[in-house]
Amino acid sequence: MISKLTFVLAAFVLVVTPAQAQDREVPYWATLRASEINLRVGPSADYRIEWVYRRPGLPVKVIRVMDGWRLIEDPDGTRGWVASRLLSPDLGVIVVGKGNATIHEDADASSKIKWRLEPGVVGALKDCASGWCEITIGNRRGWVRANRLWGDGKP
Repeated sequence: MISKLTFVLAAFVLVVTPAQAQDREVPYWATLRASEINLRVGPSADYRIEWVYRRPGLPVKVIRVMDGWRLIEDPDGTRGWVASRLLSPDLGVIVVGKGNATIHEDADASSKIKWRLEPGVVGALKDCASGWCEITIGNRRGWVRANRLWGDGKP
């Protein structure tokens, strides 16, 4: 009886979880999951391809949800539709602005500088507080000013 009940509950969770993910309130942040993703002019594979992304982990803002498709905006402001299965809920960031961004050991401008990043570098977002965000790039981790990042989790 218990194993049958466990199975039924597990099946219910598997069915409900994707449905709940579809109901997220927009806008929200996501990242590109695949190494090649077609940006389309409409919410269907029947629409023409406007652009092809080849940058897994690139942050995007999801602006609209429609039947398995997401209207996204990329860091350059380009908008188009992608299949929802090609997006990850993981938060990512891209370095923006002019000149290199300084990565610090702590969320403090007087803390040790660990390295510098050129605009366009993509990383995973860990946390943001008081105008600073903790990011990881490969096996490196550090803090950067939030104003040097796009995709910092704020709508």
